[in-house]
Amino acid sequence: MEYLDFELPIKELQEQYEKACKIGEESDVDVTKTCSDIENKLEATKKDIYKNLTPWQRVQLSRHPNRPYTLDYINAICGDSFLELHGDRNFKDDKAMIGGLGKIGDQSYMFIGQQKGYNTKTRQYRNFGMSNPEGYRKALRLMKSAEKFGIPVVSLIDTPGAYPGLEAEERGQGEAIARNILEMTRLKVPIIVVIIGEGASGGALGIGVGDKVLMLENTWYSVISPESCSSILWRSWEFKEQAAAALKLTATDMKKQKLIDLIVKEPLGGAHNNREETFQIVSDAIKKEYNKLKNLSPKELVKNRMDKYSKMGVYNS
Repeated sequence: MEYLDFELPIKELQEQYEKACKIGEESDVDVTKTCSDIENKLEATKKDIYKNLTPWQRVQLSRHPNRPYTLDYINAICGDSFLELHGDRNFKDDKAMIGGLGKIGDQSYMFIGQQKGYNTKTRQYRNFGMSNPEGYRKALRLMKSAEKFGIPVVSLIDTPGAYPGLEAEERGQGEAIARNILEMTRLKVPIIVVIIGEGASGGALGIGVGDKVLMLENTWYSVISPESCSSILWRSWEFKEQAAAALKLTATDMKKQKLIDLIVKEPLGGAHNNREETFQIVSDAIKKEYNKLKNLSPKELVKNRMDKYSKMGVYNS
């Protein structure tokens, strides 16, 4: 297990607990009380640290190397029922954007989402979760297929942004994202969006328009990353913590601004600390939100979705 800087007190107690238990196993010394005391202190320390996280610390948790990615969620939730679909039928298959059909229980869903890598090789293969235009066009193709067959869409967002390279701009990155936003507003099937990690800029918005938008507790959603914001305003990345606080990018901030519908609680210590519980929580949340939407007509879905987004950004002094 890897630990972030602010998690070091947890690491120390965890190591103490493991050493004490090992001593008990290898000798006749009764260390039951010692282990129990350390375990209680460890639990209290975790609760104290995670209930007082700063916006920057939540950004760090959203990027934790052990945090589950899109395919982890899909494979855990759908099991063997997931069938990945490839290609935008125009240029090529974008490995940073994945999608396909899967089932939760007896209900079929079209899953789409950005996929990051686990090591240097897979990160390069997945382009660090940054999609090219063909990725957004693939996502749109799959959403249109879902609409044709009356299948609800689940969008899992985890990206540091759309790929900003010259070749992406040459192939119409801005148009591809804008087209997706337009088409998602009028898609005639339920759309459930879940932000499972980073939700940055247009890269997130390109698959982020939904009837219900959910954010996991330790994720962020913003027009720009804290580092980039800091480099623009202060010409340095040193002010990233200050930028994270100013951007109001946490799930709590998003809910307060009415930009999302629900905050999904994570297990103590974050999604990476108990993956199986996290998968179950997200699966239950998707099923619950779909049950609220499944009886609405296509006309009602589109109208409610348009009304929802039309109200955003309105300010009365």
